[in-house]
Amino acid sequence: MNAINLNADLGESFGAWTMGADGDLLQVINSANIACGFHAGDPVVMRETVRLAIADGVSLGAHPAFPDLQGFGRRVMHLSPRELEANILYQVGALQAMAAAEGGRVTHVKPHGALSNMACVDDALATTVARAVQALDRDLILLAPALSALERAGESAGLRVAREVFADRSYQADGQLTPRSQPGAVLHGAQACVDHVIRMLDAGGIVTTDGQRLATPMHSICVHGDGPDAVAAARAIRHALEAAGYRLSSLPGLV
Repeated sequence: MNAINLNADLGESFGAWTMGADGDLLQVINSANIACGFHAGDPVVMRETVRLAIADGVSLGAHPAFPDLQGFGRRVMHLSPRELEANILYQVGALQAMAAAEGGRVTHVKPHGALSNMACVDDALATTVARAVQALDRDLILLAPALSALERAGESAGLRVAREVFADRSYQADGQLTPRSQPGAVLHGAQACVDHVIRMLDAGGIVTTDGQRLATPMHSICVHGDGPDAVAAARAIRHALEAAGYRLSSLPGLV
């Protein structure tokens, strides 16, 4: 039976402001990417999300970002390699502390937003991200978009790399995500996401908006947790995967 992982970005509430339906998503996904306070989240939210994930048997991942709370980590920033590496270490280390306090362990790292998008196409930036993860713990899994510079940098650093595709995002001819500023970048509705995921799995790779097939291994499917259709889409995708004969697995159990 083929194994696959479902992941989602969680813990993105902040103070009195609530985002997403984390409790519902934790009943569906296998791995959680938890905000570390730089684009979203705060210490209380981080610890509570860790506690809930552990209770539901969901593996823990750190979701570091550029220091950009107001922009939700989606604005381009240019940090020196030294500064970026320290920022990543700071965030992942904070989540490791929360996990340890709750009797758990962080097992993967997935960059967020603009940091991830830039690291997908910038070899030097991707190398800095991978170096930070390696410096902290060589056993950490790097969850990286398939066919990206970040994937290659993780492999070069000797890290275990889980290749990710997105259930609700379309892909350009070069295998990169369609920018959110362009029409059709984000898919809406559970069925559209299911169709997109099954199409890629059946094709054995990313299927672009112009119909190309870009062959690649795929270990994990990201279901974004901050949209109105998030929970319905995640449930529909999980049901479709199980119906197609896939076994759902945590990232440590997969790679």
